[in-house]
Amino acid sequence: MSNTILITGASSGIGRAVAELFLAEGWQVGLLARRAENLEEVARGHAGAHVLPADVTDPVAVDHAVASFAAAAGRLDVLFNNAGIFTPPGTIDEIPLEDWFASLNVNLSGMYLTARAAFRQMRQQSPQGGRIINNGSIAAHVPRPQSAPYAATKAAITGLTKSLSLDGRPFGIACGQIDIGNTRTPMVEDLSQRHADANPGGEPMHTFAVEDAAASVLHMANLPLEANVQFMTVMATKMPYIGRG
Repeated sequence: MSNTILITGASSGIGRAVAELFLAEGWQVGLLARRAENLEEVARGHAGAHVLPADVTDPVAVDHAVASFAAAAGRLDVLFNNAGIFTPPGTIDEIPLEDWFASLNVNLSGMYLTARAAFRQMRQQSPQGGRIINNGSIAAHVPRPQSAPYAATKAAITGLTKSLSLDGRPFGIACGQIDIGNTRTPMVEDLSQRHADANPGGEPMHTFAVEDAAASVLHMANLPLEANVQFMTVMATKMPYIGRG
């Protein structure tokens, strides 16, 4: 039986790159996102792909997707808890409250609900156990300007990761977090263009290939359950994350 992984936000960006890599590696891959047609595109030509259209903010839909994937694939070995959004920038007094609540619903509640369903499955299956990999962000530690909703929700994911890691020990459930900085996705390309527009003639935003971020997730997932990458930071080498002015 091949290894199994469920990926949220699998239709684009980091989630899609991770899905494509794991499918190429022969894993059974659950593809979860809102738009079925986008997931079908990722799944095309891969016998191990399972299309699971669902909204991560809907607890009933999430529970159904996790249970149906585990039933079809035989078990759930890994969850890559990835779905997230980055709302338009602004200072806290300028950001519409709808954007704050949307960020909370997707970036925090969505990851909580999916981890909850996966934890339940991993606890109940035989043999017991599995791995949850939360996609955090270096924004949890060093935020971008005008990104309070994103930074706050990603910082909260670090607390969720620690709690899941602690509570999962008795059940053989490992939990780690990957913090990715400036990998080339449509979201980062948009941010890069905004940066260039705001700093004409300045230093460009440094980025790196999304395939290398996916390879880092694969490394975490391939470890035996007795070993765990608790936190991994993978980022563009030249981005100004380390240093002081």
